[in-house]
Amino acid sequence: MGRIASLATLAASLVVVVGQTYQRLGGCPSLGCVLPPDQSDFLPGQYFDLRVEVHAPVNGSEAFNSGKPDENFSVTITKEGGRKKSIAEFFRIKEPELEKWDFHWYEDLFAEDADTPSVVNVAAKAYRRLAIYEPGTYVVELSYYGGQKTQAEWVVRPLATKKKAKNVILFIGDGMTTNMITAARLLGHKSINGKYQSLLQLDKFPVLGHQMTHSLDSYITDSANSASALYSGHKSTVNAMGVYADSSPDAFDDPKVETIVEILRRVWDSAWGAVSTAAIADATPIALSGHSRSRYNYGSLVDQALNSVTNYTWTNQKGPDVWFGGGAEQFYPGKDSYKGQDYYAQFAKAGYDISLNKTSLLQLGNNSKALGIFCKSHMPVWLDRNVYTENLAAFSNDPLGKKAPALDLPGLKEMTLKAVDILHQRGGKKGFFLMSEGASIDKQMHTLDYDRALGDLLELDDTVRATIAHLKALGELENTLVLVTADHGHGFDVFGGVDTKYLSSQSTNRDKRRAVGVYQNSGLSQYTVPAKGVSYNTGAHFPVNWDPRYTLAQGFGASPDHRENFRVHKGGPRLPATNISGFEADDLFANPVDGQDGFIVNGTLPTDEPQGVHSLTDVPVFAMGPCADTFGGVYGNVDVFYKIASCLGLGRPDAKPGKLAW
Repeated sequence: MGRIASLATLAASLVVVVGQTYQRLGGCPSLGCVLPPDQSDFLPGQYFDLRVEVHAPVNGSEAFNSGKPDENFSVTITKEGGRKKSIAEFFRIKEPELEKWDFHWYEDLFAEDADTPSVVNVAAKAYRRLAIYEPGTYVVELSYYGGQKTQAEWVVRPLATKKKAKNVILFIGDGMTTNMITAARLLGHKSINGKYQSLLQLDKFPVLGHQMTHSLDSYITDSANSASALYSGHKSTVNAMGVYADSSPDAFDDPKVETIVEILRRVWDSAWGAVSTAAIADATPIALSGHSRSRYNYGSLVDQALNSVTNYTWTNQKGPDVWFGGGAEQFYPGKDSYKGQDYYAQFAKAGYDISLNKTSLLQLGNNSKALGIFCKSHMPVWLDRNVYTENLAAFSNDPLGKKAPALDLPGLKEMTLKAVDILHQRGGKKGFFLMSEGASIDKQMHTLDYDRALGDLLELDDTVRATIAHLKALGELENTLVLVTADHGHGFDVFGGVDTKYLSSQSTNRDKRRAVGVYQNSGLSQYTVPAKGVSYNTGAHFPVNWDPRYTLAQGFGASPDHRENFRVHKGGPRLPATNISGFEADDLFANPVDGQDGFIVNGTLPTDEPQGVHSLTDVPVFAMGPCADTFGGVYGNVDVFYKIASCLGLGRPDAKPGKLAW
């Protein structure tokens, strides 16, 4: 009842910025800010920061108090049924120094068009490295301007003191939805008279749930704040990870929250690692250890992974035990690495074995920490690494920064299985946590390159299948919670079939659209029917023909102008929209060299958006192993963190590093 009542009170006061295109500060809809805000949850003993701000808008519709913020504000906390105490008294810390700054924002699109920003002066304090150990409901109250109040109700979840799983492997198909899984199954698995003759590994999981992905300030999330919710149990704002975004000018001083691997290392001293087909500093892998308002601070975030947050060490984290992916430009010395330093050398100095290609990856021992960075930027996708391999020569992605292609590339399966071996050895009785990401399901869906996206989804499924078999061989399957989920979705679906030969032969857009067959004219999948003279040697569970005449009619709910012919893009990744000479640089149209025999599809996004965007859809959660039964049903993305934390027994503030073991 407490939460319902507080929601009603809060809703009555939020009449200024909620629902606007632009927001002054996502977690602060009034002149007084408490971060973490109302409705925040905590694991018992989880470290976090508290930031409070008092705003005084100088101009605009919210102008107040002549732009002078109240510097004599006070902050209290009350446990349900207990006595109200100041923050300093409750947490037994000194009162921090007052901070002051200003920031500006556009109230709406009209203000942006007119370039008339609103300026806000701020008085603030930050209370660092706090923790609440006793479960229950707490109310934090900020009092300011002689009677105004901002309240935040916090809930500290129940204690979880028993470790039910020794290990956790969390697979993330970035951007993966149920619709994509269905389409991938159709591509890779043969059916006869409507019945599949084989299934995805995902289809064999005993428990299926769904998570809601909304962020703190938007119902459409991005990979940074959605990963942050999965890893910390706290909502954040777009582009932020491991923090609640405040209004200060410093992207690294925002109030931080401790992540699953930081708690795991502190409480159990377990091993942990991350594997991704993206740059390792990309949002999903880096959010395990990163704390920043901006996901784009790549070099700084790599440094954080190795050395923990600068001047703000939760504990002696010692860096990940395994780190495999792309993003070499953040490692070799140059403009993209942190302070121009050589991070290959930094990791080697910290005791890491370094691998730069598939050959050396497979030769790594299992006793030492390992860094594997296999190319610049994101890794080429499964389809180019396994089918259209001639495309690899067009990349200039050598992991040492040379103007040459990276050709000896591992896939998600090789990286994941090697990571399991190292973590199994290094974690020992204390167990391990591994996050393995199929990143380009998302990245190729953004560019409407459906075949490349679904190829990477099939690679993820193949990796899950191989990992389960490997865990069984190691004798660890029964000790391991295996999860497969996504961070957000896309508005993708299949709605029929296409005769690409007929489409290509027609001369007008409207005649070309007649090639799209719906209902009884949609036909059956031709991807599992061998084509004459075609052999990919990619094994079971993948298409035997990537370029059949009769393909899938598939599309996107939010896209730029583009030309669609529904064919696989053999020559390399797709670029659906681009600038046409004579127009403004950000005024984009259908790419004239993409799908030249296709028909024009009018976009639904602003004309400066070059690709598709994320969607509202819930995403699936597949679970097997210890605690799998807790992942059924529908719940928020933060609950994934709390379910994992409970299964690992992380809600036990009495534990000291290395004290407990499986």
